[in-house]
Amino acid sequence: MIKFYFFLITSLFIVQSKDAFGQSREFEILKNLELIDQVHEHLELYFVDEPQTGKISKVAIDAMLKELDPYTVFYHESNMEDYRLMTTGEYGGIGALIRSIKGDTYIVEPYEGKPAQTSGLKAGDKIISIEGIQMAAKTSEQVSTALKGPKGSSIKIEVERRGLIKSFIVEREQIKIPDVPYSGMIDDNIAYVKLSSFSQTAFQSVQSEYQKLQDEGMRYAILDLRNNGGGLLFEAVKIVNLFVPKGELVVYTKGRVEKENREFITREVPLFPDIPLVVLINENSASASEIVAGSLQDMDRAVIIGQQSFGKGLVQRTYDLKYGSKLKVTISKYYTPSGRCVQRLEYYDRNIDNAPEEISDSLIRTFKTKNGRDVIDGRGIVPDKELIRNTFSELTSEIIINDLIFEFVNQYVSGIDSISGPKEFELGDDGYNDFISFVETRPDFKYSTIVEKKLIEIKEILQKDSIYSDVQAAFSNLEKIVKTDLLKDLERYKTEIAPLIENEIVARFYFQKGKTVHSFSFSDVIKESRRILKTPSEYAKILNQ
Repeated sequence: MIKFYFFLITSLFIVQSKDAFGQSREFEILKNLELIDQVHEHLELYFVDEPQTGKISKVAIDAMLKELDPYTVFYHESNMEDYRLMTTGEYGGIGALIRSIKGDTYIVEPYEGKPAQTSGLKAGDKIISIEGIQMAAKTSEQVSTALKGPKGSSIKIEVERRGLIKSFIVEREQIKIPDVPYSGMIDDNIAYVKLSSFSQTAFQSVQSEYQKLQDEGMRYAILDLRNNGGGLLFEAVKIVNLFVPKGELVVYTKGRVEKENREFITREVPLFPDIPLVVLINENSASASEIVAGSLQDMDRAVIIGQQSFGKGLVQRTYDLKYGSKLKVTISKYYTPSGRCVQRLEYYDRNIDNAPEEISDSLIRTFKTKNGRDVIDGRGIVPDKELIRNTFSELTSEIIINDLIFEFVNQYVSGIDSISGPKEFELGDDGYNDFISFVETRPDFKYSTIVEKKLIEIKEILQKDSIYSDVQAAFSNLEKIVKTDLLKDLERYKTEIAPLIENEIVARFYFQKGKTVHSFSFSDVIKESRRILKTPSEYAKILNQ
């Protein structure tokens, strides 16, 4: 093992040039590095078994960085696929979404035109083995790792489909997760673009799609950033520049290191300077998504609709390390044009469970948009038109959690070769009755309402207090009144369950694009966006109130 002491001696020259505070800090760094070196040396000399030095070093690094924030991350040379996916949206693999269901891993969505789909794999296939290695009891992360590999390499995958074992040879490709999974005209003149991430090609993709839609009659635009966790800051700035004039401040950054304090200004003449624009966000819109939504809100250039965003106001930069590794470090906070930072959590102010605390309400400040509207910091982006997220009934939630829709659709599509288009397809009464019968035959499906659960709690309290016998008759009658009637509730909540089943069926035949188109028919957010865009007086009022 290379000794640490040479480094220690040479570093003393650095210490001598520091002021008192700098000397103290430098000493702490050197002291702890020497201790780490000594721990490694003693493990190598004395531990009962031969230590896996590489593994325990990575665990130590990860644990150290975890104390800072979730975004400062070490990428070992073996994790470069993860890094490549983060920055470019590309990875070597078969092109399919997988998910763990009841302990097994299933293909839930093959990407259209990618190796999984063209080789014959389908949503609903349970992965049995990969290259002869059994996948039972493996996590979905482990299965995902086994599916990834270099472009051009072949892989044998065994799946179970409707009780039969099938084998497929799939040749991996370089999979590019599309920046824009769907774009199109919602009606004759409203253009819709869904952006999934801010990779290196995000701006080019968004620009290209809006230009195509302009040729199709675009007079209004929707940019959907829901569930977009962010990415590259430069791409966010360029996307904003599509809608605002050259020379506008989009975002600026401040960090401990002064050279990281930068301003990002629009550099081009905008392609769509006057088009009425709606931006959609939700609680999973973060980072670069919040830069786009926040800056357009501050400039009163777009109406923001949806739910309050995640609140990630931190900027990262990646540095190359030795031996093919990389380190992504949080270097600064970003601020929208009005001066607000959207960061919601304070990672240095953790509670007793070591979870980060929200920034205190007393520290929340109010800022002004270009037109003088109030906006706040410390809470992500608060939409101009906030819509309550649809909350499902207890029954619908339990059906989703237990993957009953996924399992029913596996059965439903096995007997059909095609369906009508995404806009036209309906499950119908017969199809929904088939779903009711499917749920009834599931003895493992246990469903009870919130009221029933609360009654059980109250009953336990009464029994502990020894007064249950006094109210037993009345309590029993109450239990009968609220007792779950599964069939009745399946009918009662048909209007919220049926569209979810339809959407899953549409995805099996028309993939992600069809799924998106079908969702427009029951999306309150899309309906509200269309209404506001088509009502110029309300659009203007929101931006000037």
